[in-house]
Amino acid sequence: MNPAHLLSYWQRLSPWPGGRWLYSRLLGAVAPYSGSIGAQVEHLEAGHAVMSLRDRRGVRNHLESIHAIALINLAELTSGQAMLTAVGPTVRGIVTGIRMEYHRKARGTVVAESTVSPPVVTGPVEAEVSAELRDAAGELVATGYVTWRLSPR
Repeated sequence: MNPAHLLSYWQRLSPWPGGRWLYSRLLGAVAPYSGSIGAQVEHLEAGHAVMSLRDRRGVRNHLESIHAIALINLAELTSGQAMLTAVGPTVRGIVTGIRMEYHRKARGTVVAESTVSPPVVTGPVEAEVSAELRDAAGELVATGYVTWRLSPR
């Protein structure tokens, strides 16, 4: 799976039964650390991504809530899907900073959403993307702010 062509992979796979699951697993294979949390891509279009993280033992902390680092991972992954689909295959990006605000304990399935207005990339540029993480009741549990350094391929 070539990271430059995320949107075309999604468009080909997502309509099929099991396609969202397969896309999510392929994404995890391309980025193994990010894949370690087992997040599922729920919706993807240019500049907009929605991902979910199921609450399970492997992502919990000692307080029986989802671990702070798993939430950071979800925010980074969701912001990356939004950013990289917004800028397209002629641009590459790498994270240069992440800041998280935790609003409440995360329990149950958490859904992250990120929307990006693509910057013009004619040379190296930095852009901040936010990702809001909500629980099943729609309560905001965390907000991630991810700084991406973008440059032409």
